[in-house]
Amino acid sequence: MIEKKHVEGEKKGEILIYALSTCGWCRKTKDHLKEMGLAYDYIDVDLLDPDESEEVMKIVRKHNERGSFPTIVVNGEHCVVGYDIDKVKELLGDGSGE
Repeated sequence: MIEKKHVEGEKKGEILIYALSTCGWCRKTKDHLKEMGLAYDYIDVDLLDPDESEEVMKIVRKHNERGSFPTIVVNGEHCVVGYDIDKVKELLGDGSGE
């Protein structure tokens, strides 16, 4: 089982970020969600051992064929590719009258 890192905050849904530790857009995404006070999990794929990295990339490509970063999976089914906080908020129901 691949270990996810957790950031505490308000839980508005399941947010999992597949990221690279050296990626500026990945860092910006994590920072923005943290500033918003949202709970999320993340996996820095480049810090995994080769077997784990290969396993995780298969999962990433199910959501994002290109396998680019960040790949953000919301509630286990919706995927946001790249730095698109507005799309993440939309998928969590922010601003939708809920």
